[in-house]
Amino acid sequence: MAQFTNYATLSYNGGITDSNTVTGELLETLTASKTAVMDDYTAKDDVTYVLSLVNSGTAALTGLTVTDDLGAYLFDQGEAYPLVYNEGSIRYYVNGVLQTAPEVTAGPPLVIRGISVPAGGNVLLIYETTVTNYAPLGLEASITNRAVVTGGGLSSPVAAEETINMELRADLSISKAVCPAVVTENGQLTYTFVIENTGSLAAGAADEAVLTDTFDPKLDPIAVTFNGTLWTEGVQYTYDPDSGRFATLAGRITVPAASYTQNADGTWTVKPGVSVLTVTGTV
Repeated sequence: MAQFTNYATLSYNGGITDSNTVTGELLETLTASKTAVMDDYTAKDDVTYVLSLVNSGTAALTGLTVTDDLGAYLFDQGEAYPLVYNEGSIRYYVNGVLQTAPEVTAGPPLVIRGISVPAGGNVLLIYETTVTNYAPLGLEASITNRAVVTGGGLSSPVAAEETINMELRADLSISKAVCPAVVTENGQLTYTFVIENTGSLAAGAADEAVLTDTFDPKLDPIAVTFNGTLWTEGVQYTYDPDSGRFATLAGRITVPAASYTQNADGTWTVKPGVSVLTVTGTV
């Protein structure tokens, strides 16, 4: 709803007089709202947006253009884009019925042309984006994404925006190495497990991380260290030399949170938190 004011001027015999000022309100017939299917993100995530357009007027609105800024923010006298449109992902529904895909320019910014909203009807635009290397990372990180609708006889642009925050969780991955690669019978073998956390929160005891492995060939006896500290069987892990099955006890593995740095070019670098578990035994 927009308020307007207006007054008239009367000129006569070289004189000028103004009328009183009248005030009115212009009811906007088009409303817009924008929602992310998931309200948080991690690095390289896909984020799906739903843009809803509702026409409460008695005449159709045709030839509308939607411009989505893909979360643009100012950086070093320019703009950085934390999102990129996924080509071909657009879905265009009019009153719940899927339509032929509209004209799309991926940008950035993303531009969608030729949208029509029937009188008393609605349109849903559903499209997918991917988080780029320019997406802010860290505990307070967020992306605010704004879409603006213009054209079609609108008296002023209609905007809608959505803010999503970086997901606050641990995000673990594991890799395994063996040394030596060739071992003789009764020789010693060491397995090294590197556990990385690219998430914004540390993995603690409450996350109950458990590592399991079945060694083949079996190892007996074994020695286990975690981040250089010797572990004790039955306290931090269990091992069955008859089957070769090894397992850490729930919550004994902890991994620090990642750290994030924005580079000079605006991209972000992730330095994972790391923990190392080693198992050494005789074949």
